Amino acid sequence: MRTQVAIVGAGPAGLLLGALLHRAGVDAVIVEQRSPDYVLGRIRAGVLEQTTVDLLDQAGVAQRLHAEGLLHGGIELSFAGSLHRIDFKALTGKQVTVYGQTEVTRDLMQARADHGLKTVYEAEHVSVHDFDGAKPQVRFQLGGRNEVIECDFIAGCDGFHGVCRASVASAIEVFERVYPFGWLGLLSETPPVSHELVYSNHPRGFSLCSMRSPTRSRYYLQVPSDDKAERWSDDAFWDELRRRVHPSVAESLVTGPSLEKSIAPLRSFVAEPMRFGRLFLAGDAAHIVPPTGAKGLNLAASDVGYLARALAEHYAGSDEGIDGYSERCLRRIWRAERFSWWFTSLMHDFPETGAFGHKMQMAELGYLVTSQAASTALAENYVGLPLEA
Repeated sequence: MRTQVAIVGAGPAGLLLGALLHRAGVDAVIVEQRSPDYVLGRIRAGVLEQTTVDLLDQAGVAQRLHAEGLLHGGIELSFAGSLHRIDFKALTGKQVTVYGQTEVTRDLMQARADHGLKTVYEAEHVSVHDFDGAKPQVRFQLGGRNEVIECDFIAGCDGFHGVCRASVASAIEVFERVYPFGWLGLLSETPPVSHELVYSNHPRGFSLCSMRSPTRSRYYLQVPSDDKAERWSDDAFWDELRRRVHPSVAESLVTGPSLEKSIAPLRSFVAEPMRFGRLFLAGDAAHIVPPTGAKGLNLAASDVGYLARALAEHYAGSDEGIDGYSERCLRRIWRAERFSWWFTSLMHDFPETGAFGHKMQMAELGYLVTSQAASTALAENYVGLPLEA
């Protein structure tokens, strides 16, 4: 096969990049090691910044998002027995949209199929070659046959454990923090407890009440990093959640059988740089954020937004975007990493900090909800910092 851009990974980052390149008249083939059903089966968050919605609009795949997505003008913070709302719309004039990552992926898959664009699923032994020269290749096996894609550029959108980052590991500087806890998440076919997300700081640990739709809810509990989802019955989860939320939230909670239950570890991770000759890293291949600030999918979207623009400019005669890709992405990434680290540190129980650490959290939360400047800073970061021109 021959194409202009070979994209490794058919998650939302790779699919969005493919859609944006198609709109720009750039050919791309996507290679994915898993099946379409496996990709769609990944349960992930779905709080979209306006910049991400704008990119999906630009890609021509946001019709269902606008019809079914839930606009949120704020969040609620619960701590010290009180409940406080941060009003994004009043503070910044902006909102976020709740629309599940699975649905974003589904829409991108459908658009790709509708346009007859090539995606190779269930590719085995994927590897990338010669990206430091003029003729990069992606090699893989399909049905026992050896296949090769010759291309101008390779986009590594294959996640934290993917082959692209592994192929340049010796040239990468890694910055990482692994947190001593994870999030136990439960998905249920029940109405949300609130029309907005409720973040709770509680002596028993953090909790989050969120949703996927008006009839489907997603809840999270902070648990030790070595905990197992199998140890938690549905009843035990609901009982613990009630203990950690504000009494008014607990009274409104509608429980039901879990559709899915899993534990996600929390880490902050950045790999620098993000360009290696004609290979570019994007999304989770280059960075991970704790889910507290809802930045993972949004950072992946901004990466591929920058990359799509840079590649389109290349084929129009300018390499300025390609040359500045890594630096431009990393400026936005580190700002999002800072916010996610700060919000995680503010809302979770860190046993090693003791009573003093807890008092500092309460003092900062108190300042946050009584200072317009502090509330605005949180709101600006949560709704998403603007993309650089």
